[in-house]
Formats: sequence, C-alpha cells, structure tokens
Amino acid sequence: MPIYEYACAACGKEFEQLVRTSSPAPACPGCKSTDLRKKLSTFAAVSGTATGAGELPGPCGSCGHPDGPGACRFN
Repeated sequence: MPIYEYACAACGKEFEQLVRTSSPAPACPGCKSTDLRKKLSTFAAVSGTATGAGELPGPCGSCGHPDGPGACRFN
C-alpha cells in the first residue's frame, strides 16, 4: 500500500494519502476537490550505515562480510 503525495489544483493544498487498490479516488481534505496532481516524491531506502544499534544484522558467520548473513552468498 503506497503513500502518495498530492497537490490540489483547486486550492493548492498539499497532502499525503495511503492508497489501496480498492480505494476510491482521493479528494482534497481542504476543499474536497478531486482535481489532484501526484507529486514527484522520494522513497525510503536502507543504506549500509545504521543510525542506531540493532538495526542491521551483524557480520556473516561464514566469511565475516560486514553486510550480514547472505551478503557473500554463503549460508
């Protein structure tokens, strides 16, 4: 279920909306218009650097690869 960012063409309000495949078309929470434009937005990704302890697995037990188990294709 993606979260889309929209800009209302009628009133200019920007908002986010969780969209399911079975959901009706979203409407602006400000003016209730359905004349919306999807905004180009970024997505979240996990990088190789953890921001807190315990977020990423420890080194691989087979080879010691720092990206964790399976990174080197050994089990």
